[in-house]
Amino acid sequence: MTPEDNRAADGTEEPGADDQGPAHPSAPQPLAGIRVLDVTHALAGPFCTMLLGDLGADVIKVEPPGEGDHSRRWGPPFVNGESTYFMSVNRNKRSVAIDLKQESGLQTAVDLALASDVLVENFRPGTAARLGLGWDVLHERRPELVYASISGFGQGRPALAGYDQIAQGTSGLMSITGEPKGPPTKVGVPVGDLVAGMFTAHAILAALLERSRTGVGRYVDVALNDGLLAMLTYQAGRYFATGESPGRDGNHHATVAPYGTFATRDGHLNLAIGSDEQYRRFCEALQAPELVADPRFATNAQRQGARASLVVEIERRLTRRTTGEWLARMEAAGIPAGPILDLATAFADQVAVERDMRVEVDHPVAGRISQVGVPWKLDGFSAPIRMAPPLLGQHTSEVLTEVLGYSSEQVAALRPD
Repeated sequence: MTPEDNRAADGTEEPGADDQGPAHPSAPQPLAGIRVLDVTHALAGPFCTMLLGDLGADVIKVEPPGEGDHSRRWGPPFVNGESTYFMSVNRNKRSVAIDLKQESGLQTAVDLALASDVLVENFRPGTAARLGLGWDVLHERRPELVYASISGFGQGRPALAGYDQIAQGTSGLMSITGEPKGPPTKVGVPVGDLVAGMFTAHAILAALLERSRTGVGRYVDVALNDGLLAMLTYQAGRYFATGESPGRDGNHHATVAPYGTFATRDGHLNLAIGSDEQYRRFCEALQAPELVADPRFATNAQRQGARASLVVEIERRLTRRTTGEWLARMEAAGIPAGPILDLATAFADQVAVERDMRVEVDHPVAGRISQVGVPWKLDGFSAPIRMAPPLLGQHTSEVLTEVLGYSSEQVAALRPD
């Protein structure tokens, strides 16, 4: 690469391979050789493509020059001007800055799509087609392309805003989240975006597997609202069976008791008693045999019906000892119980440390940054962070010369004045 080629879209020097974090050549990369064109922004799309990148795919992220992905401006916190939000979902990608509003930039994006195995977009429904990046056009020109669209409510609903907060409300999720007498509550992370990203990655992998047999790609259509409806599972089952919408149960389970959060002398703990036999052993560990004999609590159905009374009886006893004392007792008795940790404690926990759930990588501007590790292990290995989250346009020259064979003059012509 020439010195001119080694410059980002904003004219800064691009970091070299030595700045891209630790390499793990022995770690499995099952998607190595698969190229993904990422024309997404914010969260659902970038999370999907990051998962594919974590599995070894070559993810090329297309961003508008000067502006980039919307989430590059989301914060604080920022680290040396870099958004921690953006960096949390954009590792293992190469950034290409091209202007899709310009004919030359749009043609470059089309060329990249035709050189890719997968395209993921989350424009407002109808936008990709108007640009000439729609499924119909690209499928005709490259039948083997797997094409995925993520939206809030499906491609036929362009007027509805595709935001996580909106979908958490419309899906019914907020109506069952929160305290019984409190207001509807959203989940502490944008679960609608994250679930849509995971479902999209899941469907893409299935389409790639099918393509290996047929040679033809599929069109994947995922909506945030659909994903959250799918996540309702047994709560939806309750509604289907009874015709009544479930309410909010706070930190307690809707169908199993005792199963929830309970106060102790110095805090709280979680208990998950899943059977009548576990309940009997729990009462022994609680030193409360009278709760076994109480006819109100004989079976799970009866315990659920008398849950409020049961919680009072359990907490009356739990508040005599500390959380640590009860956790030790429950562990000795084989009762499912656990503490409630904040993020600092959770990431420092031995289980998280041993399973590489906090990893570090060198970023060219932010410096040494931490990232959440991948939640799967393949043959005992965690997936590597091959590349730190990219600077805007960091790989424009590299990608266009490597993938499309552009000359340095052609690359330069795409840069904004």
